[in-house]
Amino acid sequence: MLTIKGLSKTYRTGDSALKNVSLTVPGGQIIGLIGPSGAGKSTLIRCINRLVEPTSGQVLLGDIDLTRLGGAGLRVQRRRIGMIFQEYALVERLTVMENVLSGRLGYVPFWRSWTRRFPGEDIQRAWALLDRVGLMDHANKRADTLSGGQRQRVGIARALAQAPELLLIDEPTASLDPRTSRQIMRLLTELCAERQLPAIVNIHDVPLARQFVQRLIGLRAGEVVFDGPPEALDEAMLTHIYGEEEWQTNAPEEDDAPPAPAMPEARALAS
Repeated sequence: MLTIKGLSKTYRTGDSALKNVSLTVPGGQIIGLIGPSGAGKSTLIRCINRLVEPTSGQVLLGDIDLTRLGGAGLRVQRRRIGMIFQEYALVERLTVMENVLSGRLGYVPFWRSWTRRFPGEDIQRAWALLDRVGLMDHANKRADTLSGGQRQRVGIARALAQAPELLLIDEPTASLDPRTSRQIMRLLTELCAERQLPAIVNIHDVPLARQFVQRLIGLRAGEVVFDGPPEALDEAMLTHIYGEEEWQTNAPEEDDAPPAPAMPEARALAS
């Protein structure tokens, strides 16, 4: 379980990226972070694994407060957090298998990582993950020969190779076509359910988030203004999160849009 208490981030310029964010993510639940650009979505994800240093607050993974750790202690705890990136962050010249095995680098001695000689159990784990994400036939291909959807599947397998207790996922479908985006989101939800793995997904595609995640967190100017199920996210709440002009710009033209179904009134958590 992940518990965030009063997390804030203020930069030296005085700009506040996060303001007193608190939430709990139980095992197996996928949370979608939505909100306009600059709302603090990526900052929140990066504060959890300390790629960005929070100004105040706590991040508890189980009973370990990640904000109090440094050096070797932080490196050990980061092994418990898998990260999936928008731009895949693969080593292009390495094979698919080698990229997946790089998820085990935090667990092996330096000489093994340097020579890329991994224990047999790590290799077996990598094969099983490649099978699960549908890339068994691509194991020996270089990463730079793959499509975007295949690269994202490699990134997912690499993150799971860590045997993480939490997944942080930053815009996993931003560079993908609609069909591939649905496939990737479906795969992520299935994998989290199979492993009872909590996950936080920073996602810009609201309809896609509504379709696949169990809970949505709406951020605006660094504050949580919505926390609830997708069915509670009506047009009024979307306008509250994104602002009238930006949301209406992204909406379909009135003549082309089907009648909107009645939705329960959403609850604002902050004004």
